[in-house]
Amino acid sequence: MELQIRNAEVNDIPTLLALIQELADYEKLSNEVVATEDLLKHWLFEKDRAEAIILEVDQTVIGFALYFHNFSTFLGKAGLYLEDLYIKPDYRHKGYGKQVFKYLAKLTLERGCGRMEWSVLDWNAPSIQFYQSLGAKPMDEWTTYRLVENELNALI
Repeated sequence: MELQIRNAEVNDIPTLLALIQELADYEKLSNEVVATEDLLKHWLFEKDRAEAIILEVDQTVIGFALYFHNFSTFLGKAGLYLEDLYIKPDYRHKGYGKQVFKYLAKLTLERGCGRMEWSVLDWNAPSIQFYQSLGAKPMDEWTTYRLVENELNALI
């Protein structure tokens, strides 16, 4: 079964949101999903702040990846940041994840980006093993910090 990778379109938004919820369920973070179809439409298609690809096998959607550009002051170049990659459980361990990474690696290089990065939950051993099999290195010396809406408002 051959994987088809295509850019998400506006009419994919309901499917994309359903896949985001499946990912959140898998990551035990369902309570954190506040995304809506309108928000996805606004940020992905009206503001062009991120991009998504839809993964299909035999015209069946099996997953998605969402990414955007960041910037490295040290490299002086943009990078590609993979926010999420999700493949439905029945389609894992078939090489589709590696095909997505090849697709994104090629896109990263074609766009002249200096690197591709992503984050993974510490407990997600299957994903960590997969990323290491690709030659990816953990950035152990860095800790991610985050401010969300309440903290952002308190700061200003």
